Amino acid sequence: MKRQNCWEYMKCGRQPGGHKVFDLGVCPAAEDNSYDGINRGKNAGRFCWAVAGTFCGGTVQGTFADKRPSCLSCPFFSKVRAEEGTANLRTKFLRFISEDADGPVLSNMRYTQIRAGKRFITQGQAADAAYIIQRGTCQLVVEKDGDLHPVDHRGEGDIVGVMAILTGEPRRAHVEAETDMEVWVLNRDQFEHVSSEQPGLLDFLTELVADRFDSRRPIADRSIGKYVATDIIGRGGFSIIYKGMHPELNTPVAIKMLRHHLAMDPDFLRNFQNEAKTIAGLNHANIIKVYDIEERFKTVFLIMQFLAGESLSVKLERLKSISPSAAVHYLIQICSGLRYAHHHGIIHRDINASNIIIQPDEHLKILDFGLACPIGTRDFSSLGTLAYMAPEQINGDLMDPRTDIYAVGITAYEMLVGKRPFDAGDPRKLEDMVLQRDIPDPIHFVPDLPKDLQHFIIKSCRRDPNLRYDNMKQALTDLKRLATTLGIAPNDAR
Repeated sequence: MKRQNCWEYMKCGRQPGGHKVFDLGVCPAAEDNSYDGINRGKNAGRFCWAVAGTFCGGTVQGTFADKRPSCLSCPFFSKVRAEEGTANLRTKFLRFISEDADGPVLSNMRYTQIRAGKRFITQGQAADAAYIIQRGTCQLVVEKDGDLHPVDHRGEGDIVGVMAILTGEPRRAHVEAETDMEVWVLNRDQFEHVSSEQPGLLDFLTELVADRFDSRRPIADRSIGKYVATDIIGRGGFSIIYKGMHPELNTPVAIKMLRHHLAMDPDFLRNFQNEAKTIAGLNHANIIKVYDIEERFKTVFLIMQFLAGESLSVKLERLKSISPSAAVHYLIQICSGLRYAHHHGIIHRDINASNIIIQPDEHLKILDFGLACPIGTRDFSSLGTLAYMAPEQINGDLMDPRTDIYAVGITAYEMLVGKRPFDAGDPRKLEDMVLQRDIPDPIHFVPDLPKDLQHFIIKSCRRDPNLRYDNMKQALTDLKRLATTLGIAPNDAR
């Protein structure tokens, strides 16, 4: 259900395009998209009390701490509190344990009250308890580089502080009571006992923690072994990517964390560990390097080479399509890295525009070998990115280098045409398209496409693997010939 944003409720006219923007400017709460989606609002539209510099009551307000008294008396804040008491019940811990009121959870908790304004969790401290909110609200605040950043909000039925007692790491934020609160306190020993008695509760909390890690607001620095994670720079369904540092060497790194609920799944954990072992054994200019692996806080972290630049998918989102010469330059590098991997008996199995990083010097790196497998593997998992998957991968047939060649062809098509050859919201329809249709001829969309590049795409994307290139060496031969025709100095393939 759509819920009102503050500017819709207050009718201030300061949202982008609003009638008061010319005179008063855009409200900071209407353009701070780091809060987008929190409490199902647009930007900070339902979290406006956390945003500094808003214009309410005829005055420009200060920080969240300065404006807290006035916000607590605001009718919009009261409306949000009332709505959030019943909204998003899937994440309401109090609802979960109330289904078993006579069970061990409630019987082991202590009831207490917290006064408005009190900081009852301190960032960096060891965790000894979690708090389930019976009444009232609180705000999570990250302290970073001497500044305080409100990052989230909890209300009736929510649990706060569970992340640290679940993972065992220090508290990642301060928590301050906005209003008078009534809470149930669950200490670490009780939590561990209840978790062992109720596996369903542990599953619930682990998924909740995995979701809460995925913040777009500033995060507290995290120590991961000898590395320090400082900011979230990427996120996906399986993992979160942090920018990090090796403090002693002053070396930037990327830290890839498996989401906690997946770390509990032996198959996902095995795939993640396999990625580290796979890439660690590869040494090629067009493949990202893995330096280290850390297992702690109930999950696994891969320490990887930090790459400046943008993914090919982001570049295409920005430019829609790229020129034939740029596409050939990228394709030679992709195929070069994959030929090296294939030579070492590994197929990537998930080549797509999101797994290609283009650095500022146009040098390209292949990422995410999490689904990589030995040549000759049958894929019964249907893992991968469906729009790029070859028919044999969808069918669970034997896979070999030609499976990656198909994905490279789809990526080439997307680079030049600005869209994938097959697209459908329904995965079954998309599967049917891949299995039953040849790709549309890209020349219909790009009339001046070089004939040799048209040939490369169509040959790479044949449904029958026997009609594709046999290997990356053949594909590179055609691409290098095309590069010469287009006047490109291609990178040497290893």
